[in-house]
Amino acid sequence: MMTQKLNGTDYTVSRLVMGCMRTGGAWSDSEPEREVIDKALRLFEAALGAGINHFDHADIYGRGRAEKVFSHVWTVGLARREDLIVQSKCGIRFPGDPDAGSPGRYDFSRDHILGSVDASLRRLKTDYLDILLLHRPDPLADPDEIAAAFEALQRAGKVRCFGVSNHTPAQIALLQKSVGQKIIINQIQFSLAFAHAVEAGIVAGYGEQGISTRGEGILEYCRLHDITVQAYAPLAEGRLTRPGAASAGDAAAATAALLGQLAEKYQVSPEAILLAWILRLPGGIQAVLGTTDLQRLQHCSQAADVELSREEWYALFTRSRGQAVP
Repeated sequence: MMTQKLNGTDYTVSRLVMGCMRTGGAWSDSEPEREVIDKALRLFEAALGAGINHFDHADIYGRGRAEKVFSHVWTVGLARREDLIVQSKCGIRFPGDPDAGSPGRYDFSRDHILGSVDASLRRLKTDYLDILLLHRPDPLADPDEIAAAFEALQRAGKVRCFGVSNHTPAQIALLQKSVGQKIIINQIQFSLAFAHAVEAGIVAGYGEQGISTRGEGILEYCRLHDITVQAYAPLAEGRLTRPGAASAGDAAAATAALLGQLAEKYQVSPEAILLAWILRLPGGIQAVLGTTDLQRLQHCSQAADVELSREEWYALFTRSRGQAVP
């Protein structure tokens, strides 16, 4: 497994991150069933065996069940807490919380951040989070209020490092103006099939339409400020690798066909090629895997064996965008 130093920390992390969103089974307020726990533990054991030491959570995943399931990693002795990098996210609130008429919304208030972290720590059965991410931008956020929450969490030893998810460069800059701790991560949706963050730079100054849904210059901004980008949904939810993808007769089909050819050349899976395309970008991007399938996890781990050439990287990019670069 490829590793790297996480900017602004002493952590050495795997380039692949195990995303735990689906490991809690059903999204409900009930306790995780034994079969759900056992299935997740097999996945975590396989991830650890592949060299993954970085695990991604959020307070809402499975309505807290994912974090409860993960706590069994310590109780059954799969790993020591100090050997893993555990991050969680907060800020999304479900409809009906706290009152029946409450809408689904984002909440970066000091009280909500502090309460969310305390709840995550209880569910995870740990004293601290290595990293806390703000999940989605809250239009009502007060950066000074967030700064107060971060300071209280770090001073109490509950959170060691901080980051964001789905934030634009301007949103990060506004937050960092008030927050004393360095923002070290921005987790965004990014894949060969959702390459807006690359596309925005490619089409700059040309007549083609190119819109980055995560903000213009997000990759460049993060590199400039030593913020590690984490790509979630890096496998495009299987749209380019599921059976039949190569026979659809469009750009996705052409991309799937090329993925197959490169997979055969490198003797790896198409999933490994998709991840290698992301990891080939400069800046040390991490890829957050959302799979719960053991075989697919093994296929993903093969990405460490692949370094695509420039020609191969651009061939995949142009196939996926459906036309040559400008």
